[in-house]
Amino acid sequence: MSEVRSEPRSDGEQLPLYPVDRSHLEVLTDDLAIMQHANGSEPDPAHGYCTDDVARALRLDLLHRRTLGWDAVAESATRNMRFLDEAFDRSSGRFRNFRAVGGRWADEIGSEDCHGRALLILGEMVDQAPDDALVTKATFLFQRGLPAALRLTALRAQSSAFLGCDSAMRASPNGTTSSALRNLGGKLQIAFLEAPMVEDWPWPEQILTYENALLARAAIAAGRYLDSPDLVAAGLRGLDWLLEVQTNTAGQLSPIGSTWWPRDGVRAQFDQQPIEPTSLMLAAEAAYKVTGNVRYRDAMERAYGWFLGANDLGVAVADPDHGACFDGLTPDGVNDNQGAESTLMWLTALEHIRDVRGTAGSSAAVTPAGSILSAVGS
Repeated sequence: MSEVRSEPRSDGEQLPLYPVDRSHLEVLTDDLAIMQHANGSEPDPAHGYCTDDVARALRLDLLHRRTLGWDAVAESATRNMRFLDEAFDRSSGRFRNFRAVGGRWADEIGSEDCHGRALLILGEMVDQAPDDALVTKATFLFQRGLPAALRLTALRAQSSAFLGCDSAMRASPNGTTSSALRNLGGKLQIAFLEAPMVEDWPWPEQILTYENALLARAAIAAGRYLDSPDLVAAGLRGLDWLLEVQTNTAGQLSPIGSTWWPRDGVRAQFDQQPIEPTSLMLAAEAAYKVTGNVRYRDAMERAYGWFLGANDLGVAVADPDHGACFDGLTPDGVNDNQGAESTLMWLTALEHIRDVRGTAGSSAAVTPAGSILSAVGS
């Protein structure tokens, strides 16, 4: 295992920002898409591509547009959108996920999470992309994928689909998207407000698995859309708990490991994966925008710090000099491989920290939720 030691940082201290570096993305990407896995820093063609990572790469194109301009990412965004278009199975209304290097699809219907993630980025493309042709394509795929989204049963998939609808609705309000928002928001409401919870486990699931904070982020957004202070409060309470149980004695982020944490079992400390701090960062960002409470901005900084060595081992997981990230934090150091998901999570975290630092202290930093804000407090 590689180890790049980093000096421990005190809680709240801002670690350096880095310029946008897409060099490792380019290494992992061929004419079709970004490859899932890597052997060290080299792409591993044996495992091909997945829609999950292509959707994340397309979201990163939107983020990098803020700093680099659209021309710098337009070719990548067009390639990623083409992949999503080809991933969509018109007969089932679902997205396929796994694809071999030669272009053959390995599955007829992808996972529910894959469908939700695809709708999430398509909704953001509808809302944010400056290219009319890509917006038209994103709108078409989004609307064709909505009926299947209403049949999703996995809470993470429902959460992603809701957030995609939320974005699309801002750009192009229509009755179909509004109906889907209420349907998916109602499912989140049931999960967070009607599921049995106890004080020491204020969470709608009996096991903490992966990308847990996505659920809290979606609950906060759904509470705002449904004008439900109780749902916003439940999302904030769940996020607060996630932050509390994933903070070590030094005040650093310590994400749940990849073998997870059953409510009545033992919490996994390792292997910690980059998707966890980034999902926590995005949920904390949503909480900060709703409440204006700076402790959520501080939580974003702790999540960012995890990548740069403010973690259980004091080891840098990100490789900022190459725009890359190692695949996880193991008991012995970092996993030497620098695959797509890990790299995309680091680059996404970097852009959200760049944005929150750029808007901190300005009126753009917080968008209070009116009556909801007064109901849940700050």
